[in-house]
Amino acid sequence: MTSTLVLGGARSGKSRHAQALAEAVPGRLAYIATAQALDDEMEARIARHREDRSPRWMTLEAPVQLVEGIGKAAREADAVLVDCLTLWLSNLMLADAALQIHFDGLCRAIAACPKPLVLVANEVGLGIVPDTPLGRRFRDEAGRLNQQVAATVERAVFVAAGLPLTLK
Repeated sequence: MTSTLVLGGARSGKSRHAQALAEAVPGRLAYIATAQALDDEMEARIARHREDRSPRWMTLEAPVQLVEGIGKAAREADAVLVDCLTLWLSNLMLADAALQIHFDGLCRAIAACPKPLVLVANEVGLGIVPDTPLGRRFRDEAGRLNQQVAATVERAVFVAAGLPLTLK
């Protein structure tokens, strides 16, 4: 099966592109959401995303337990979309989790997934260097995560201004 990482900046069109890739697969689709509605604005964003998906989609929430979410989704759907790895990383950091253990588990889950799998992540390393230690650590860990996932997936795409550029 095909695994694809879709990278891009904020408002680049990466989620829309990833959704289109998943929707090209016939049958039931699973959307694994890593976002948490911790405020009204985020709740509204999540609601908009759900409205954009057809009834073919089932939604699983996996703010931290992403590996388990991929396994469950692969059993229940014909294709799986994870949106997004960057929010998952934020959740792991807030939980003070052992990041590399989770990264390794994710890569094993990607390799073992028997269904088409599309993963979305932000490319945060193209901007200025964050001015706080936490910001710099987040940027560095996001870069490490993206590199590890990109090495694991079969395809990688970078989206800028709504235009996909195949990296791998």
